[in-house]
Amino acid sequence: MTSTMAVLVAGLVVVLLAVYVSWRAGRLDRLHIRLELARESMEAALTRRRAVVLELAGSRLLDPATSLVLAAAAHEARIAGPEEREHAESDLSRALRAAVDQERFREKLAESPGGADLLEELDAAVAKVVYARRFYNNAVAVTRTAQRRWLARTLRLAGHTDYPSFFEIDDNPPATMATE
Repeated sequence: MTSTMAVLVAGLVVVLLAVYVSWRAGRLDRLHIRLELARESMEAALTRRRAVVLELAGSRLLDPATSLVLAAAAHEARIAGPEEREHAESDLSRALRAAVDQERFREKLAESPGGADLLEELDAAVAKVVYARRFYNNAVAVTRTAQRRWLARTLRLAGHTDYPSFFEIDDNPPATMATE
C-alpha cells in the first residue's frame, strides 16, 4: 500500500511539474508575441514620424535650410541599417527639436494655410514615438527577465532566441511641444 501511495505522490509531483513548465513556456511565448507586436508598433510610429517630417519639409512652409535639414535627417533615418538605426533616429529627433524650437516657429506655421494641421500631425507623431518606444522597452525588460529565470535557461524554454535588445534613442519632444 505504501509503494502505491509513493507512486501516486510521485506521479502527482510529475504532473504538477509538467503543468508548471508548460505554463512558464506559454508565458514566455506570449511575452515574445507581445514583444513582436510592440516592435511593430514602434516601427509604425517611427515611420509615421518620418513621413510627417518629410511632409513638413516639403510643404514650402519652412525656410529652405530648415526644410533641407529635416528632409535629410528623415531620409537618413529611413535608410539607416540596423547598426546605425538608433543613431539616425536620434539625429532626426535633434533636427526636429532644432527646427520646432526656433523662435515663433509654431505661431508662424499655424498661421500658414495647412500649417495647423501639420503641427497637429507632428505633435501626435512625436508623442506616439515616445509611447511606443517606452512600451517596447518595457516588453524587452519583462521578456529578458523571463528568459533569464533558471527554469527557462535550464530547459531552454525560449529555444535559441537571443535576448531582445532595448531600443535607445533620443526621443525627447521639442520644448514647445512638451508644454502644450
